[in-house]
Amino acid sequence: MRKPRRLVRGDRLAVVSPASAFNRERFDEGVGEIRRLQFEPVYDESVFARQRYLSGSAELRASAILAAWNDPSIAGLICVRGGYGSAQLLPLLDPAAALRAGKPFIGYSDITSLLTFHTIICGLVAFHGPMLDSRLGRRAEGYDRDSLLRALCLTEPMGELAPEGLETLHRGDARGTLVGGTLTQLLASLGTPYAFAPPEGCVLLIDEVGERPYRLDRMMTQARQAGWLARAGAIIVGELPQCDEPSGDPTGRAVMADLLADFSGPVVAGFPTGHTIGPAMTLPLGVTCRVVADPRPRIVIEEAAVC
Repeated sequence: MRKPRRLVRGDRLAVVSPASAFNRERFDEGVGEIRRLQFEPVYDESVFARQRYLSGSAELRASAILAAWNDPSIAGLICVRGGYGSAQLLPLLDPAAALRAGKPFIGYSDITSLLTFHTIICGLVAFHGPMLDSRLGRRAEGYDRDSLLRALCLTEPMGELAPEGLETLHRGDARGTLVGGTLTQLLASLGTPYAFAPPEGCVLLIDEVGERPYRLDRMMTQARQAGWLARAGAIIVGELPQCDEPSGDPTGRAVMADLLADFSGPVVAGFPTGHTIGPAMTLPLGVTCRVVADPRPRIVIEEAAVC
C-alpha cells in the first residue's frame, strides 16, 4: 500500500464537497478550525454549487478532486460532508492521477466510496477522519485533534488506541490491513466495477448510523454472504449511534454481538470513529492494525500512515 506525503504546518488543504450540499455556517466554522490547525484551506466558489440535494453535478464535484490532485501546491484533500453522491464520481476519477498525486484524503460516511477507491482500487492509504460539517466546526466536541494530527503528520505508527467505551465482543488477538468504513456504502458498491473487496486477513472497520437492528442484521448477512467475514481476521465496530430499537431493546451493539458470535477472530465494538456520539477519532485505512480483544480491549496502529 502506497503512503501519501505527511502534512506539515502551513500546508494547503483542498476543501472538496463530493456528496451532499451543506450548511454555509458550519462550513465556515470548519474552515476556521483548519486554520487553527495551522493548515491553509483552499476552495473556490464551485464548492457552494447546488443541484437539488447534491453539491453540484458529478462532473463539477469530480473536477474539484482532479484539480486538487494535479495542483502541486495542494498537500491534501478534506471533505465538507457526506450524505449522498460520492459513488457518482467514481467513473470520473483516474486511479493513476490519485497515485501520481499521493495526497492524504480525509472523510467518512458517504465518503466511504472514495476511501475505498483510494485503498482498494488505487492501493493508497486514506483517512477515516473528520469533515468540516458537524465535526471540525464543533472543535473539541466534534473530533479528536490528537489522532488526526498523529495520523496525518507523523512518520511513525500511531500506536495503541484504547478509547473509553471500547468493548470486547469476541476475544482474540490478530493483525491485518485496516479497511472498511460505513457499512451501507460498502455494500452499495457490490456488483459495480468499484466493489469493496477486502484483502485476506484484513481488519474490517464497520461504521454505521441510524440503522435499526433488523437493518444491521440484513446488512451483516449480506456482508457474510459476500465473503467479507471469511476474509477478515479481526473486526472493529463503531459506536453505532441511533442504531438501537426505539424501545431500547435490542440495541445495535447487542445484535452485532449475536451476529458475530461465531466469528473466529477478535471483535471490538464502540470505537469512536466516523459516526460517533462524542469526538471522532481518525483511523488510517490501508496500514497494519492489530486488534486485541481481551479485558482491556485496544487497537494498535503498527505502521505509519504517511511518509
